[in-house]
Amino acid sequence: MIGRSLVRALMMSAALSAAVLLAGCNTDELSSLATNAKANQPVSPKLVAAMDAKNMDLQSPILIRLFKQEAELEVWKQDRTGRFGLLKTYPICRWSGDLGPKVREGDRQAPEGFYAITPAQMNPTSAYYLSFNTGYPNAYDRALGHTGSELMVHGDCSSRGCYAMTDEQIAEIYTLGRESFFGGQKAFQFQAYPFRMTPANFARHRNSPHMAFWKMIKEGNDDFEVTRQEPKVDFCEKKYVFDAMKAPDAKRDPVFEASAKCPAYVIPDEVAQAVREKQEADQAEFDKLVAKGTPVARLNTGIDGGMNRIFAASVPNGNTGLSDAGSGPSPFTRPERAPGTIPATVNPPHGPVTSPEQPLLASSNASSAQVAAVAPAAQGGESEGFFSRFAHKVGLGSASTETTAAVAPPPAKPKVAEARHRPAKTEAKQASAKSASQPKTTEAAAAPTPATASAAPQTSSLVAGAQPVMSTNSFDNRFSGTK
Repeated sequence: MIGRSLVRALMMSAALSAAVLLAGCNTDELSSLATNAKANQPVSPKLVAAMDAKNMDLQSPILIRLFKQEAELEVWKQDRTGRFGLLKTYPICRWSGDLGPKVREGDRQAPEGFYAITPAQMNPTSAYYLSFNTGYPNAYDRALGHTGSELMVHGDCSSRGCYAMTDEQIAEIYTLGRESFFGGQKAFQFQAYPFRMTPANFARHRNSPHMAFWKMIKEGNDDFEVTRQEPKVDFCEKKYVFDAMKAPDAKRDPVFEASAKCPAYVIPDEVAQAVREKQEADQAEFDKLVAKGTPVARLNTGIDGGMNRIFAASVPNGNTGLSDAGSGPSPFTRPERAPGTIPATVNPPHGPVTSPEQPLLASSNASSAQVAAVAPAAQGGESEGFFSRFAHKVGLGSASTETTAAVAPPPAKPKVAEARHRPAKTEAKQASAKSASQPKTTEAAAAPTPATASAAPQTSSLVAGAQPVMSTNSFDNRFSGTK
């Protein structure tokens, strides 16, 4: 099975390269992209074997979840039963900013929320080895007037608003995304959270100014955890809406606009009930933790982001910053080997740090620690990604970067060339220094739960503030909002 999978992957890469070379574009650039060794690396035999052991196909859909506080990125993959299973967890080498969503250009924040990654957002010629654009801002972000651009997941272990992995890690993640596109996935979902959505974490961060937002995206997290299906995401009334579908008596699908009143919709009853039961259990545990006096996490006093303990232990004077090492032995004494090469220019988080078991709470107004200054990188021209061209050829390049049914014109295609990052907000300086040195089967016995625009969130509840969640296998359902 492993041999067949590898051969199929190589054949698909060759076929794709040939198709691009036949296009009437710049021959030199196309040749460079088609022969890009980094972007065409095969999936490792070890990872293919792991897929086979977990009843997964090489080219089945993927989904990515990311947690800042724990500094971990998870790649989930759809198995042959149609449910998603965890394939592999990657420690994050570096992320910047505070816990909380990105709000404006230049705030150094790494985004939080739900985003869709299309082939056009994959960048094989990244200045940071390989990368993909998160798609920030999505319709929700834009509805709130949030700004920012070119927020990436990339290599090089340096970040000023992005999520940075080692080159070896991003190479493996990139190949998994590439194979899912070869298998027919139109976009994979990227879920970014401040921390794992547990009652304990909510109890520790209960005084955060971001709590309403975190409660809202928690519902999408809960949906995924109880169904193991990709949440369907829409936006209305400047909030997320999960798993919305038309009412039984409706003649057409509901139309969502991020800034407009929510249309009438229902949630599959089985999903709504499962999510509700999880919310009630989480709320009960949250109440117990608060009642017994669970300490509230401290405010961030200037720490810029975090780093997984495995990497912090490998960096001189390293610390985890806002990343929580969790329970167990000290992260600096564990004989774990860092997964990948850590550049000599990497800057660990700076500022006062509490113990690993007492993470800091990010303040929305706290200033970020500055990364050591290095010479800015030369500004290069924009380079359209290899997958972007492929997407245009097969009709995917214009896919929206979020699964919304807004009738407003779609946003401009996300840029994928970090070489044109503004020096004030991107990793350009770091790069220069381095060079110098299936649909849900969730029908219930009862009728689907209706949801209307007038339904007000229960702000006193741990899990209030979010709306109903996306089918996994059905591209028609998952991307109905972009039709």
